Amino acid sequence: MSIIEIRNLTKKFEVEGYTVTALEGINLSIEKGDVFGIIGMSGAGKSTLVRSINYLEKPTEGQVLINGINLADLSEKELRKQRSNIGMIFQNFNLLEQRSVIDNICFPLEITGVKKKEARVRAKELLSVVGLEDKEKAYPSQLSGGQKQRVAIARALSTNPEILLCDEATSALDPQTTASILELLRRINKDYGITIVIITHQMSVVTDVCSKVAIIDNGRLVEEGLVEKIFENPSSDAAKDLLSGKEVRYTPLQSLDTERRIRIVFQENSAYEPVIANTILKLQVPMNILKADTRNVNGKAVGEMILGLPEGEEVQKNIIEYFKGFGLAVSEVNDNE
Repeated sequence: MSIIEIRNLTKKFEVEGYTVTALEGINLSIEKGDVFGIIGMSGAGKSTLVRSINYLEKPTEGQVLINGINLADLSEKELRKQRSNIGMIFQNFNLLEQRSVIDNICFPLEITGVKKKEARVRAKELLSVVGLEDKEKAYPSQLSGGQKQRVAIARALSTNPEILLCDEATSALDPQTTASILELLRRINKDYGITIVIITHQMSVVTDVCSKVAIIDNGRLVEEGLVEKIFENPSSDAAKDLLSGKEVRYTPLQSLDTERRIRIVFQENSAYEPVIANTILKLQVPMNILKADTRNVNGKAVGEMILGLPEGEEVQKNIIEYFKGFGLAVSEVNDNE
């Protein structure tokens, strides 16, 4: 059952006399209980998309439906009530600096008219959920980045939302803290059944915690599906760029100048086979390993390699067929990856 339905959504802005199209013709369906990733490079339009989900940005064209309700049909009062069902956390935490941790968590409840005593009981429960029971009297300036984000998560959960939107929620955090926040989100999804939408430019975040992903490029939806399938065999250039990453995880050799390169993905059933060595011995051909990496994809260790193939179309075809015989996913690598 779809909890979020986005139909032909287009968003345009007027900037200094020019019309800028941030999103064009987006169609997405997010099912109840999913951890759904929306990923793209900076400026792709993903943050505009997530703000459209709770109508902080009203679409120029198209519809956003939450539990079958078209947000465009709601009055401002009804829309505010609907938003209480959609929690949101941000890259910069957006905590109230003059309020203590527990008062930050109580704030959304105060706005909705919950009595102070009842709000504080709820806030204490949530502090336990996010592992900050001892920080209720602290102020944001006394917290680390990861602790601030935990407070922001507790605040977003205070109104018992069905949906949690995370807009670059881990971008300002170091890798270890990012891992702990993603584990917290995974636990919240599992324990409370909350649908989580994660907006990010980091493919590692998507592979670590999301079950499905949509890839946005220049305001358009270019690819969507199960994370494992897109990781194994990306079809769009944007997906390939995001998977290749910008950071260097290997030391390239200056002498390698290979005309054709492929990417192979190892699953659990092939991870222990000496595939490269067997291929070289069986086919009597050389190959260059240009890159090797291991990633966490939905809790499974999945390996990938970028290989430079020797010259000769027939030889290349034999190598690819041999890899596929091992059950490996094989895809071409563009020159700019």
